[in-house]
Amino acid sequence: MMSSGEGEPVDLLQGSLDLIVLRALLTMGPQHAYGLATRLEQVTEHSLRLSQGTLYPALIRLEQRGWIKPSWRKTENNRAAKYYALTRAGTRALELQTERWRRLTGLVDKLLLAEP
Repeated sequence: MMSSGEGEPVDLLQGSLDLIVLRALLTMGPQHAYGLATRLEQVTEHSLRLSQGTLYPALIRLEQRGWIKPSWRKTENNRAAKYYALTRAGTRALELQTERWRRLTGLVDKLLLAEP
C-alpha cells in the first residue's frame, strides 16, 4: 500500500515506482526488498509506504527486463534474502526514465500554470 503522511493514498504514475527503485539501487547499492522499502520510507519521511503487493511485482518486472539482477546473500541478522543490484542495462534505463520523467513533469507544470 502506498500512503501519504496524512493517511491519504498516494497514487504513483505508471513507471514511477520503477524509476524510484532503480534510483534507490543506484544510490544505496544492492538491497533486499524489505531493506529497500524501509529505506524509501525513511527517505520520504514516511510519506511513501510500499507494501509487498506493490514492491515485489515491480522487482519482478525490473528483473525480467534485465535492469536488476538478484542474488542470495545473508542479511545483517544472518538470514538468507534475495538482494537486488542494478545492471548496466538498468543504469541506462534509469537515465532514459529520468529524462522521460523530467519531460513529463515539465509538461504537467506547464499545463498547471497555464492561464485559464
